Amino acid sequence: MKRKNLSGFTLLEILLVVAAIGILAGIVILAINPSKQLGDTRNAQRKADVNTILNSVYQYAIDNNGILPASITSTSTEICRATTSCATMVNMDVILLNEKYLTAIPQDPKGGVFSVATSSGYFISKNANGRVTVSATQAEQGAVISATR
Repeated sequence: MKRKNLSGFTLLEILLVVAAIGILAGIVILAINPSKQLGDTRNAQRKADVNTILNSVYQYAIDNNGILPASITSTSTEICRATTSCATMVNMDVILLNEKYLTAIPQDPKGGVFSVATSSGYFISKNANGRVTVSATQAEQGAVISATR
Protein backbone atom coordinates (compact mmCIF):
# COMPACT_ATOMS: atom_id res chain seq x y z
CA MET A 1 0.00 0.00 0.00
CA LYS A 2 1.06 3.45 -0.76
CA ARG A 3 0.86 6.16 1.84
CA LYS A 4 -0.70 9.44 0.87
CA ASN A 5 1.04 12.67 1.75
CA LEU A 6 -1.10 14.34 4.40
CA SER A 7 -1.06 18.10 4.41
CA GLY A 8 -1.47 20.19 7.54
CA PHE A 9 0.38 22.26 10.08
CA THR A 10 2.96 20.90 12.41
CA LEU A 11 2.83 21.61 16.11
CA LEU A 12 5.88 23.87 15.78
CA GLU A 13 4.21 26.02 13.12
CA ILE A 14 1.08 26.44 15.23
CA LEU A 15 3.11 27.42 18.31
CA LEU A 16 5.08 30.01 16.32
CA VAL A 17 1.89 31.61 15.01
CA VAL A 18 0.31 31.70 18.48
CA ALA A 19 3.48 33.26 19.93
CA ALA A 20 3.58 35.92 17.18
CA ILE A 21 -0.08 36.80 17.76
CA GLY A 22 0.57 37.04 21.52
CA ILE A 23 3.50 39.40 21.00
CA LEU A 24 1.52 41.61 18.62
CA ALA A 25 -1.45 41.71 21.02
CA GLY A 26 0.87 42.74 23.86
CA ILE A 27 2.31 45.57 21.78
CA VAL A 28 -1.16 46.81 20.82
CA ILE A 29 -2.40 46.73 24.43
CA LEU A 30 0.64 48.71 25.58
CA ALA A 31 0.15 51.24 22.77
CA ILE A 32 -3.52 51.74 23.57
CA ASN A 33 -2.96 51.76 27.37
CA PRO A 34 -6.57 51.48 28.56
CA SER A 35 -5.85 52.69 32.10
CA LYS A 36 -4.41 55.95 30.74
CA GLN A 37 -7.36 56.36 28.42
CA LEU A 38 -9.82 55.81 31.27
CA GLY A 39 -7.89 58.24 33.50
CA ASP A 40 -7.97 60.90 30.78
CA THR A 41 -11.71 60.39 30.39
CA ARG A 42 -12.32 60.74 34.14
CA ASN A 43 -10.12 63.86 34.24
CA ALA A 44 -12.12 65.41 31.39
CA GLN A 45 -15.31 64.75 33.39
CA ARG A 46 -13.72 66.36 36.47
CA LYS A 47 -12.81 69.49 34.47
CA ALA A 48 -16.38 69.77 33.21
CA ASP A 49 -17.78 69.27 36.73
CA VAL A 50 -15.44 71.89 38.25
CA ASN A 51 -16.55 74.45 35.66
CA THR A 52 -20.22 73.53 36.13
CA ILE A 53 -20.01 74.07 39.89
CA LEU A 54 -18.10 77.34 39.50
CA ASN A 55 -20.55 78.65 36.90
CA SER A 56 -23.52 77.83 39.12
CA VAL A 57 -21.94 79.63 42.10
CA TYR A 58 -21.34 82.75 40.02
CA GLN A 59 -24.80 82.62 38.48
CA TYR A 60 -26.15 82.55 42.04
CA ALA A 61 -23.96 85.55 42.93
CA ILE A 62 -25.15 87.49 39.87
CA ASP A 63 -28.77 86.90 40.84
CA ASN A 64 -28.05 87.95 44.46
CA ASN A 65 -26.23 91.27 43.96
CA GLY A 66 -22.76 89.73 44.00
CA ILE A 67 -23.21 87.86 47.27
CA LEU A 68 -21.70 84.37 47.24
CA PRO A 69 -23.34 81.47 49.08
CA ALA A 70 -22.62 81.93 52.79
CA SER A 71 -21.47 78.33 53.22
CA ILE A 72 -18.30 78.91 51.17
CA THR A 73 -15.36 79.61 53.49
CA SER A 74 -11.70 80.48 53.05
CA THR A 75 -10.75 76.89 53.88
CA SER A 76 -10.90 74.43 50.99
CA THR A 77 -13.72 72.07 52.01
CA GLU A 78 -15.46 69.26 50.18
CA ILE A 79 -18.86 70.07 48.69
CA CYS A 80 -21.75 68.03 50.06
CA ARG A 81 -24.07 66.37 47.54
CA ALA A 82 -27.07 66.43 49.89
CA THR A 83 -29.06 69.35 51.24
CA THR A 84 -28.99 67.96 54.79
CA SER A 85 -26.54 66.08 57.01
CA CYS A 86 -23.36 67.65 55.67
CA ALA A 87 -21.40 67.60 58.93
CA THR A 88 -17.87 68.50 57.79
CA MET A 89 -18.67 69.49 54.20
CA VAL A 90 -19.91 72.66 52.50
CA ASN A 91 -23.69 72.62 52.07
CA MET A 92 -24.55 74.16 48.69
CA ASP A 93 -28.32 73.82 48.98
CA VAL A 94 -28.84 77.45 47.85
CA ILE A 95 -27.66 76.60 44.34
CA LEU A 96 -29.79 73.44 44.31
CA LEU A 97 -32.97 75.23 45.45
CA ASN A 98 -35.72 74.67 42.84
CA GLU A 99 -32.99 73.37 40.52
CA LYS A 100 -32.38 76.96 39.40
CA TYR A 101 -28.58 76.78 39.15
CA LEU A 102 -27.87 73.05 39.38
CA THR A 103 -30.11 70.01 39.51
CA ALA A 104 -27.55 68.11 41.59
CA ILE A 105 -23.97 68.48 42.75
CA PRO A 106 -21.77 66.37 40.47
CA GLN A 107 -19.81 63.49 41.95
CA ASP A 108 -16.21 62.64 41.13
CA PRO A 109 -16.07 59.71 38.66
CA LYS A 110 -14.27 57.61 41.28
CA GLY A 111 -16.49 58.72 44.17
CA GLY A 112 -16.09 61.27 46.93
CA VAL A 113 -13.09 61.73 49.18
CA PHE A 114 -14.91 60.68 52.36
CA SER A 115 -16.57 57.76 50.55
CA VAL A 116 -20.01 58.46 51.96
CA ALA A 117 -23.21 59.01 50.00
CA THR A 118 -23.04 62.79 50.44
CA SER A 119 -19.39 63.09 49.39
CA SER A 120 -18.81 64.78 46.00
CA GLY A 121 -15.02 64.71 45.64
CA TYR A 122 -14.97 68.42 44.71
CA PHE A 123 -13.65 71.14 47.00
CA ILE A 124 -14.55 74.82 47.16
CA SER A 125 -13.10 77.90 48.87
CA LYS A 126 -12.98 81.66 48.49
CA ASN A 127 -10.16 84.08 49.16
CA ALA A 128 -10.25 87.49 50.86
CA ASN A 129 -11.07 89.18 47.53
CA GLY A 130 -14.11 86.96 46.97
CA ARG A 131 -12.53 84.82 44.26
CA VAL A 132 -13.90 81.29 44.34
CA THR A 133 -11.80 78.19 43.64
CA VAL A 134 -13.28 74.79 42.87
CA SER A 135 -10.92 71.84 42.62
CA ALA A 136 -10.95 68.10 42.03
CA THR A 137 -8.45 66.56 44.40
CA GLN A 138 -8.68 63.03 42.99
CA ALA A 139 -7.33 63.90 39.54
CA GLU A 140 -5.32 61.11 37.96
CA GLN A 141 -1.95 60.90 36.21
CA GLY A 142 -0.56 63.88 38.08
CA ALA A 143 -3.11 66.31 36.67
CA VAL A 144 -4.15 69.37 38.66
CA ILE A 145 -7.79 70.22 38.08
CA SER A 146 -8.84 73.52 39.53
CA ALA A 147 -10.65 76.64 38.38
CA THR A 148 -10.72 80.08 40.00
CA ARG A 149 -12.87 83.09 39.22
